[in-house]
Amino acid sequence: MDPYLQQWFARLAAVKSGLDLDAAWATYTGLGGSCDLVEFTAYVHGLVQLDDFQRDMVSHAINEMLDDGNSPVRRAAYTTDDVSLATGVPTESSFEGWTDPALRRLTTTSAALFPLDPSESHRLRSLHRTGLMGSVREERFDRITREAQAVFGVSSASIALIGQHRQFIKSVAGPIGANVPRRISFCNQTIRSNRVLVVHDALTDRTFRNNPLVQLKPHIRFYAGHTLRGPDNWPIGTLCVIDDRPRGFSDADELALKQLTAQAQEQVESAPA
Repeated sequence: MDPYLQQWFARLAAVKSGLDLDAAWATYTGLGGSCDLVEFTAYVHGLVQLDDFQRDMVSHAINEMLDDGNSPVRRAAYTTDDVSLATGVPTESSFEGWTDPALRRLTTTSAALFPLDPSESHRLRSLHRTGLMGSVREERFDRITREAQAVFGVSSASIALIGQHRQFIKSVAGPIGANVPRRISFCNQTIRSNRVLVVHDALTDRTFRNNPLVQLKPHIRFYAGHTLRGPDNWPIGTLCVIDDRPRGFSDADELALKQLTAQAQEQVESAPA
């Protein structure tokens, strides 16, 4: 099913039933959905698009609540008929026509403003398959970030995962490390590169000097990060070291970061895929 049509059906089901979106989000996360409340609500309102898996999770959460309330409202649709049947909540996955003006406005505007890039969809699916996004802290990862902090003598080291709209810190050693919007994350730049990303002094770096993480707390000055990869080799996050003072980064430092990243990568690959 076209993703915008599926979104439309989810929106119709939520609006016509007067669904409590906070409660629907709680159901969605209980089913394994990984979007936060803001992303969930924005999707239902037609403001953002999600990948196939997350759209189906939203639909299923809505449908479970409608079933629990014996609502007569038409159920939210799934990506395919097979998924629909597997959920036990069969729905119509086809649309009768494009005659509704509101539907045309939604699909036309959303497709222009929030295109669903195929490679990003694959990347997010790879991230989901690791089971790490939104998971609790684990010693197997914390051990690596503590070692990285000690090896480089920096204020912080972290393992960050990059979701569709936010950065999730799986592990951090030190005070600098937070779940922040993806658009301001240093690690979001790292996963776009095939090399170690090094920022010696963020205040003089054209890409980062106006970043709120530099201008405001935690006042990041130094950053070095290496990509972590999920199933099918998609970039899903980073191991990075961060400091509030500028510093150099030698060839030996790069080798040390790559070796620590290899340890982290082993742990990522040991997660259920």
